[in-house]
Amino acid sequence: MKKIWIIGAGPGDPDLITVKGLHILQQSDCILYTDSLVNEELIAKAKKEAEIIKTSGMNLEEIVSIIVDRVDRGKKVARVHTGDPSLYGAIAEQIALLKKEGIEVEIIPGVSSVFASAAAVQAELTIPELTQTLILTRAEGRTPVPEKEKLKDLASHHCTIALFLSATLTKKIMKELKEAGWQDDTPVAVIQKATWPDQKIVRTTLAQLDEAMKENGIRKHAMILAGWALDPNIYEKNSYRSKLYDAEFTHGYRKGVSK
Repeated sequence: MKKIWIIGAGPGDPDLITVKGLHILQQSDCILYTDSLVNEELIAKAKKEAEIIKTSGMNLEEIVSIIVDRVDRGKKVARVHTGDPSLYGAIAEQIALLKKEGIEVEIIPGVSSVFASAAAVQAELTIPELTQTLILTRAEGRTPVPEKEKLKDLASHHCTIALFLSATLTKKIMKELKEAGWQDDTPVAVIQKATWPDQKIVRTTLAQLDEAMKENGIRKHAMILAGWALDPNIYEKNSYRSKLYDAEFTHGYRKGVSK
């Protein structure tokens, strides 16, 4: 059976790869990785004799051609993506071409930058009674989004929104969220290079988002989290509580006690 592994490297910190992902990485004969995003310290954990190939300057066909060649030569091949491969990882197109070559793919999930960013700002993105929905999306730039997924329409739900690949589109983000009825003082957290040694966190509001990005020189490698769940003082202003830990709530493991 011809097979390769697509590994989620996590957001940056080399310790945030999964145990399984690290095992495959260390066993592989050939490793192709997105060198513009994946931490070199992680790739350094490969065995000394492994062939290491940087792919930031390659197109899809070039990458797949190398994979096919190495697999046909009996090599164990790992393709390493940043974060989790299933989010903006461009893996579907790779898998489609590899299937035509009779090569199976196993995907090993990774820690997404959205969750690394939430951890960095110590935010719970789904707070009981406030919001129970998280939308993962991107602002429309050179890469279009489907007509029914325009940011203004998604924002009309007024839940927490995580924006990937949108650091250069802050004016557009502000405009569309305001058109969806978001308040100027809605909390926003921008996390650049989450979990990297030079991680930067900027807390601002919707009205000040573009200016805050300019002042901090952030125009790439940034996650934008927006919504009232990003208010670090939300529990000081309201008494949101989950039912799971409510003393009066009965569930399969505990009988509620009336106060």
